Amino acid sequence: MNPEGFALFDTAIGACGIAWGARGIVGVQLPEAGEGATRSRMQRRFAQVPEVVPPATVQAACDAIRALLEGELRDLAEIVLDYEGVPDFHRRVYEIARRIVPGHTRSYGEIAAELGDKGLSRAVGQALGHNPFAPVVPCHRVLAAGGKPGGFSAHGGATAKLRMLMIEGARPPSDTAPLF
Repeated sequence: MNPEGFALFDTAIGACGIAWGARGIVGVQLPEAGEGATRSRMQRRFAQVPEVVPPATVQAACDAIRALLEGELRDLAEIVLDYEGVPDFHRRVYEIARRIVPGHTRSYGEIAAELGDKGLSRAVGQALGHNPFAPVVPCHRVLAAGGKPGGFSAHGGATAKLRMLMIEGARPPSDTAPLF
């Protein structure tokens, strides 16, 4: 992973950050407490990488993320991610999560079962907790057992996760408690 640049962009939930390289997006940052905090987080994550105007393909990714966070049901599948340096297990979890349709959810256990072992639920949660591409890899769409929100490593924690799900009009599985 060789980042070429990063940029901040406004969304309905605050300033997000995005970093890119020759092979795709290397990181996305959900909003921190304010634009300055988001910029500082990006500068720590991508030290020595300049903040510059994004090229057209990256601007298109920013526009798609912005649309999702404004309530358009966008799956962001067109955004190319650079998985270099991402552990294989995490990459597999992220690829499954990317297939979750906006407005829908899956559980950590369901993803673990798709990976071949329902006992991997905690490992799935840990991988999603290290997701460098949120919301392109929509970890907010992955819930704990019983439709509970579970953890969320972005600023605002589970409240931010529920807010993003609400923006998407998500509904819990029919056999679980309401999300909100």
